[in-house]
Amino acid sequence: MNDPAAHRDRPFGRPLFDSPEARALSRVGVVDVGSNSVRLVVFDGAARSPAYFFNEKVMCGLGAGMAETGRLDPQGRARALDALRRFAHVAEGLGTGPLNAVATAAVREAEDGADFVAEVERETGIQLFVIDGPEEARLSAQGVLLGWPGAYGLVCDMGGSSMELGEIDGGRVGRCVSAKLGPLKLRDLKGGKKARKALIRETVERLRDGLGEQKNRLFLVGGSWRAIARVDMARRGYPLHVLHEYRMTAADLRATIKHIAKHDADALRAQSGVSAARIALVPFAAEVLREVVRSFRPHDIAVSSYGIREGLLYEQMPESLRVRDPLIEACRFSEAKDARLPGFGQVIYRFIAPLYKSARPERLRLVKAACLLHDVSWRAHPDYRAEDCFDNATRANLGGLKHSERVFLGLALLHRYSNKRAGTRFDTLEELISERDRNEAEILGRALRLAAMLWLTDETDIARMRWHPRRKVLRLDLASDASALFGEVAQARFKALAGALGAVPEVRIGRKRVSV
Repeated sequence: MNDPAAHRDRPFGRPLFDSPEARALSRVGVVDVGSNSVRLVVFDGAARSPAYFFNEKVMCGLGAGMAETGRLDPQGRARALDALRRFAHVAEGLGTGPLNAVATAAVREAEDGADFVAEVERETGIQLFVIDGPEEARLSAQGVLLGWPGAYGLVCDMGGSSMELGEIDGGRVGRCVSAKLGPLKLRDLKGGKKARKALIRETVERLRDGLGEQKNRLFLVGGSWRAIARVDMARRGYPLHVLHEYRMTAADLRATIKHIAKHDADALRAQSGVSAARIALVPFAAEVLREVVRSFRPHDIAVSSYGIREGLLYEQMPESLRVRDPLIEACRFSEAKDARLPGFGQVIYRFIAPLYKSARPERLRLVKAACLLHDVSWRAHPDYRAEDCFDNATRANLGGLKHSERVFLGLALLHRYSNKRAGTRFDTLEELISERDRNEAEILGRALRLAAMLWLTDETDIARMRWHPRRKVLRLDLASDASALFGEVAQARFKALAGALGAVPEVRIGRKRVSV
C-alpha cells in the first residue's frame, strides 16, 4: 500500500499489456474451419482487447450436401485446402508461431472428416483439432466473455451445420449443448418448409427443456446472425453500422424476420450489403432464430462479433488478464502507442476527478477511457482532430462498449478539440444518446480541453480543481509559480467548462483570488 508506483496506477490498475504473460499473446493466429466458411484471424495489440491485425474469410461450404452424401463437399474441400495453404504462409510471414486451428460440425460429422484433417496437416503443416458440440459452445461463450467480462445470459452460436448454446453467469461458462440445426442442413432437408418448422420446433423445445427458460440476455454469435442483424439495421435505418453490441428487442426481430420472408435474396443483399453466399442462408437461419426467441423468451438480444476464435484467445489468458476491463486495457495500449505523453491520461483523470465524486461506475470507466484517449489523435490535421477522435471512439475495435457509450465517448473526445458539434458526424448519431448524456459528454470534453492546457505533472501539485455542485461554484487553485500557465486561452477554457456546468467560475493563484 505504501508503494508510490502502485498509488500512481490506482485509478486504472497497472497496465498488463506489456507484462510477459500478455506479450506472449501479443500476436496470436487462430483458424476456424466451419461448415460454411474457413477463416484466419491474427490478433495483435493489447491482449485483453486485441485488434484484428489480419482477418480473412473464404466461403467454402464444406458442409453443403452432407445430409445426402455424408461426406464433405468435394469442391468445398478443395477450396478449404487452398485457403489453409494460403493461411499457413500468411501466418509464417506475420510471425504468429503455430496456428491455433479448430474444425467444427462439418468435419466432425463427415465420413471423410478424419481424412481431411490428415490431408490438411500433410499439405499445410496446420494441425486441426476437431471439437465436439459442447466444446464449440464453451469456446463461443468464452469469446463473448472476452468482450463482456462478468456477462450473464445465453450464448447462441449458429454455424453452417449446427447450433450451440452456452450459459454464462458472472463471467463463467455454465451448461453447454449442441444441436444439428444449421442453415446448410435445413436447406437440404426433405419435406420443405413444413418439415423444417417441425424439426426446428422439436429441437429448440428439447434444448429449452434441458436449459430452462433464459430470460436474461441472448447473445448471438455467428455469420448468419450477424447477417440478420445487418438486415435489421437496414430496415430500421439504424445510423451506427457497428455489429458488436448491436441490440434488438424481440419485437424488432419478429418484424425483421417478416421483412426477410417478404423479400428475395437480391433485394435483401442490396439493402444490407451481406454477401450472396451468406444471404442465401439467411431465411433458414431466421426460422431458427424466431423459434429460439419464442421458446427462451430473452429480456433483450445483443449481437456479439466475438465467438469461437476469440474464445480460443481467451482460453490462453491467465485469470489476472481475464478479469481486466477490455475497454481500459485497450485505451491504455492506445495511449502508450500513440499519445505524445504516455501516462498523462492518469494525471488528467486525477485533475478532473472532483467533477465525478458521485458518478456511477459505468460512467466513471468512460471518463477514464476518455482521459486515456484524449491525445491519441494529435497527429491528425488540426481541422480534423475532433472528428478523428469521434470516429475512433464510435468505430474502432473497442470491447465492452454499448453503442450509446461509444457515442458518449466519441462526443466527449470531439469536445476535447472543438467547442461546437453542429455539422459534425455526431449529427447522424445524435438519436443514440439522451440530451442529458450529450450535456455530460460536453462537460467531460471541456474538462479534458482545460486540463490539456495546464501541462500538469505527476510530481508537482500545480493545479487543483474543486467542484461544489450545491453552490454551483467551480474553483481552480493554481500554485503561485504556475500563474503563467493560466493565459487567455486557458482562462477561456475554464470559463467554458464552468458555463457547461451552469457554475460560477472562481480562480485562486496561491492565496490570492483573481477575477476571470
